[in-house]
Amino acid sequence: MDNKQLEQLIIRALDDNKFGSFGTIEEGNKPKVRYMAIFHEDLKIYLATNRKTHKVEELSNNPNAFLLLGYESGGSKDVLEIEATATVSKDEGLRTKVWNKELEPWFTGPDDPNYVILELTPTRIEYVGSDKEHGVWTP
Repeated sequence: MDNKQLEQLIIRALDDNKFGSFGTIEEGNKPKVRYMAIFHEDLKIYLATNRKTHKVEELSNNPNAFLLLGYESGGSKDVLEIEATATVSKDEGLRTKVWNKELEPWFTGPDDPNYVILELTPTRIEYVGSDKEHGVWTP
């Protein structure tokens, strides 16, 4: 399978899986993983979070991150293992674009000063399809 076909399979898996396990590196080089809602545009991945969380601090010290998704109830049975660099987005329009009612328990709205978007830029994505198709995408 060529890289373009693989990208389409990855995008479909991102469409079909709304949650994933997001990993960062804590102080002392210890991994920390938590479930997060996933938003994306093609292969650009976004996570909504509070500016005051440990993950924001951890990413300021080490931008390397990992996102695992798929093979869970409610999602596809495709699995994505995504290595990425993550930054807090400075794009104010992105806050409005990602905003949805499911974020209301945590934030007052897209203008809430504590509401930020983490922007993940994949450096490697391993795809394992439910039909055992396998591929590794790199930029």
